[in-house]
Amino acid sequence: MKHSGPSRTSRADGPPAPRVRLGGIGIDPVTEQDAVRRVLDALESGRGGRIVTPNVDIVAAARRSAELRAVVDTADLVVADGAPLVWASRVAGTPLPERVAGSDLVWSLSAAAAERGLRLALLGGTPDGAARPTERAAEVLEARYPGLKVVGAWCPPMGFDRDDSHWRALVERIEAAAPDLVYVGLGFPKQEQVAVRLRAAAPRAWLLGCGASIDFIAGYRRRAPKWMQRSGTEWLFRMLSEPRRLARRYLRDDAPEALRLLAEAYRARRR
Repeated sequence: MKHSGPSRTSRADGPPAPRVRLGGIGIDPVTEQDAVRRVLDALESGRGGRIVTPNVDIVAAARRSAELRAVVDTADLVVADGAPLVWASRVAGTPLPERVAGSDLVWSLSAAAAERGLRLALLGGTPDGAARPTERAAEVLEARYPGLKVVGAWCPPMGFDRDDSHWRALVERIEAAAPDLVYVGLGFPKQEQVAVRLRAAAPRAWLLGCGASIDFIAGYRRRAPKWMQRSGTEWLFRMLSEPRRLARRYLRDDAPEALRLLAEAYRARRR
């Protein structure tokens, strides 16, 4: 089955609303519940797809690269992971209903998968010596959601996507496992590029680029408290948790991009 671009899956209560344009990319105006329902409806019809969860960092990268912008825009479902995107949409007068974080979707999709007997595979995670976060995440999800079928938990080696033998081995595993959902936690843009390539191996599955979510599930990284998630300051918690890796990214790259998004939204509203 050849993938020919976003299916824009219809919901039971009508066709999907047009995407909201922010920073040069389109974002679906959906709630977390809407997103889960779209995926389930598509799976019932035998259709797979890709979910991309843009934050400010991804918007900035998509501005710089037409290739990455196409990877985002051709996804079947694009949801606003970053709070500044929701704020900008409201300033522009085309409000997104809420933030839909990939780190939340992994839980809500897993709960729905358990209820429906769907098959889940995990790909990614950050290996740390003998630690196996992907396998641990699988154990956590199966314990929390009885009935969930985790059919694969793989943490591929560095460069696997550029090595033919490693790539073929992964494709064979995906084909043999026949998952309905695949969480790809490799970081942007690798996870999205890998998901695009894996569509041929799993045409009926939904692939979610989920960043550090596998490590969060496994308990190998801490996520921000709920009040920081709700207030849009989760980035601050992450930066303080990993300052050497994230401070430059958040302060030098993402802060100016967030201000740019808000300024563009204000100009759009004025027009």
